[in-house]
Amino acid sequence: MTAQETVDNVEKALEEIRPFLMSDGGNIKLLSIEDEIVKVQLEGACIGCSVNQMTLKNGVEATIKKYAPQIVEVINVA
Repeated sequence: MTAQETVDNVEKALEEIRPFLMSDGGNIKLLSIEDEIVKVQLEGACIGCSVNQMTLKNGVEATIKKYAPQIVEVINVA
């Protein structure tokens, strides 16, 4: 998978997740992909949410790995 295909697939995964985050007043933005690590920024209500790390790992990371299996981790950069 090329670097651009990886970016495209990660963006597709984020588009799948975004409606759920937006329904709770949040959002997510892709910052970068470096060495199979995706860096994102949670926005809006997601910033102060007490379960944002669970959402990040169980929702965001799992969905991204479905679209781009080579990704090993998703990190929120505040």
